[in-house]
Amino acid sequence: MTFIELLKVIFLGIVEGITEWLPISSTGHMILVDEFLQLDVTKEFKDLFFYAIQLGAIFAVIVIYWKKIWPFTTKKEDYHLNVPIMRMWVKVVVALIPSVLIALPFDNWMEEHFYNGFTVALMLIIYGVLFIWVETRNEKRHIKPRYQHLGSVTYRLAFLIGCFQALSIIPGTSRSGATILGAILLGCSRSLSAEFSFFMAIPTMFGASLLKLVKYEGSFGSSEILHLVLGMLIAFAVSYVAIKFLMNYIKKHDFKVFGYYRIVLGIIVLLFFGIQALVTA
Repeated sequence: MTFIELLKVIFLGIVEGITEWLPISSTGHMILVDEFLQLDVTKEFKDLFFYAIQLGAIFAVIVIYWKKIWPFTTKKEDYHLNVPIMRMWVKVVVALIPSVLIALPFDNWMEEHFYNGFTVALMLIIYGVLFIWVETRNEKRHIKPRYQHLGSVTYRLAFLIGCFQALSIIPGTSRSGATILGAILLGCSRSLSAEFSFFMAIPTMFGASLLKLVKYEGSFGSSEILHLVLGMLIAFAVSYVAIKFLMNYIKKHDFKVFGYYRIVLGIIVLLFFGIQALVTA
């Protein structure tokens, strides 16, 4: 791996680590970055790389929230089951049902037909407007969250939040953006919306990454392994910081700033691909 290629992998890991957890669409950013910093690898491996580095991001969630997600405790060499945590995982499974039934079967089709600059830009702008609208509405009407902590999440609520996650099959939507926005609309606090979104991401992203690894038909040389390991390590470190930042930020602020950012990025993506189309026409 050349020094330039090394810098590309590091930069992509940074982009993944930041955008995977903030509701600003990792896909939108990856599309833009890939236009300027194309990895010197095959298309098949690049697709795998973009999914595989998500594993690094996921491990950041596991490390930060270990005490909230590990359902077993050891006392006097005996394992004790933490019932509330187990109940939370059952709710996460319920929340994944819409994605399994709706998003998974159509994932490849959506990627083939809608993985383009226009769709990504449109979704960035639409969800940006929705974030601003929801936060403004709640502020003006003094709407208080009905659900403040994980224990208050019902199975019905978990399923409905999962329906919003299924919408993220459309490129540019943002998995975290869709689930956080949906949870807030359904009456969850900002902190609860973000945390539940993080926990839903663990099986979702693990599954997607492992599926790509299983389907990958190429070979792994030392260069490919270095790409994956370095990308995951960088994504892990940056994700750790990004998650901490987000959870501290939303204690005192709303999500409007992310809505404005999405709109600006959407316009940039739209202009970039529009100009590109005119030049190549």
